[in-house]
Amino acid sequence: MSIKIESFGTTKSGTPVDKLILTNARGLSCHLITYGAAIQALFVPGPDGTVVDVVLGYDTVAGYESPDNPFHGSTVGRNANRIGGPSFDLNGKHYELFANDGTNNLHSLPDTFQAKVWGYEIVSDGDEPAVRFSHHSPDGESGYPGNLDCSVTYTLTAAQGVDIAYDAVADQDTIINLTNHSYFNITGHNSGTVLAHELQLMADAYTPVNEKLLPDGRLQDVTGTAFDFRIAKPVGQDIQADDQQLRHGQGYDHNFVLAADQRVTDLRTCAVVRDPASGRAMTVQTTSPGVQLYTGNYLDGIGKGGSVYSAHCGLCLETQFFPDSIHQPHFPSPVYQAGERFVHRTVYQFS
Repeated sequence: MSIKIESFGTTKSGTPVDKLILTNARGLSCHLITYGAAIQALFVPGPDGTVVDVVLGYDTVAGYESPDNPFHGSTVGRNANRIGGPSFDLNGKHYELFANDGTNNLHSLPDTFQAKVWGYEIVSDGDEPAVRFSHHSPDGESGYPGNLDCSVTYTLTAAQGVDIAYDAVADQDTIINLTNHSYFNITGHNSGTVLAHELQLMADAYTPVNEKLLPDGRLQDVTGTAFDFRIAKPVGQDIQADDQQLRHGQGYDHNFVLAADQRVTDLRTCAVVRDPASGRAMTVQTTSPGVQLYTGNYLDGIGKGGSVYSAHCGLCLETQFFPDSIHQPHFPSPVYQAGERFVHRTVYQFS
């Protein structure tokens, strides 16, 4: 058996939460929980055979239910990232959202997908174990139009990858923009900051933000800036640079431009993270047009095994549509027509 199912406890309302442990023949093991369809742990072998957990998270459901949970490992939707206003207009109708990030809506609170207990089914229990999580989001949930049915399929590949496939469709025109919000530290989740991790981003431009962390509409060339990761460099090399963009978010919390196309279907490499200390590396491939680099600037809490998670103890590479795209007509659009399928993939591959 390459999939093991066990109880992870119950929510405050008494709903059972399961943990599904997927393991391949090369020692890669991914622990998934039905609460938020989240990656709760990810055990990755190093060059010397040492296996460590490389994602931040919690040991209990209570941790994930806490209002202080910064979306550890969760599937985020209907819309990942920020929408200003917080509101949008679609097809001549005005939709008000919940303000949970100043005057922004962040990650579709209050009814974000990270706070739902998802259904699931085993897709494969063979050499490449796979589990599909599913959720129905009713019309009006978090302020978004349309009944939406979505699924997230996690596959543990023989090539040491966690392949995440998203599929969603609604019965009205609506915004669909799903991502995974894992915080990675490939030295180990309890190993301090990721500032020494070497990061390469295959992006010639990023979207600068204003003081509210909303894109100002520009696609800014990274050349000569702290945002140039085209050649790998330590995450912390320029994080303290005299740059207003970095001061806005106390570090990196910016979208990098991968594609200008509205819909991309082919996987392509967008990032590589290397840890000089352990020799581990993680390559990120995606079909999404953007990737949000967040360097855990506001992390402040206690995680698995009593670990202290402070600023920069993990980094996120959230593949998605650009933030606030609904208000920027020249950005790739997250609007899907009734019956049109949202289909995206992201692979986190380890070596």
